[in-house]
Amino acid sequence: MKLFKTTLFAASLLMAGYASAHTDAFLDTQPSPHGGQVRMTDSYHFELVVKDKDLTVYVMDHGNGAVASGGMTGTATVLSGDAKVEVKLEPTTDNILKGTGDFKTADDMKVVVSIAPAPQTARFTPFQKAEAEPAAAETPATAAPAGHDMSTMDMGKKDMPATDATKK
Repeated sequence: MKLFKTTLFAASLLMAGYASAHTDAFLDTQPSPHGGQVRMTDSYHFELVVKDKDLTVYVMDHGNGAVASGGMTGTATVLSGDAKVEVKLEPTTDNILKGTGDFKTADDMKVVVSIAPAPQTARFTPFQKAEAEPAAAETPATAAPAGHDMSTMDMGKKDMPATDATKK
């Protein structure tokens, strides 16, 4: 029974790492529900849609399902050209936070979105795609699946209890 619990615990840690390791480049290859750019935080996916002077942030779970935005507030820091503009984000309906600011849209525009009460921050380049992943043919067989950054995971066997199979 102890071996089963240890194996189950190790497997759950491994799967948690896969679930939380989508890269920006991977997310940029996926269709977004509202036509914006999706970024992942610890708890949510945020999708930023920029239209004229309006910023709309959709709050979603990691399966892109709507998460109620009531009680949330946020700030978007827009960096466009030489200008830096702060835009206050307020909940409107369902899973949406919106704000309007005096900024210019540009291809090199960057937006940092911070949402509270549980501080969640995401960085967007709404008119650029993140750097592409290497093609599957160029990826070594031992590499993580495309779009999964495994560099922060300790995949070693240190501190793992020995099992009967490894003692032999």
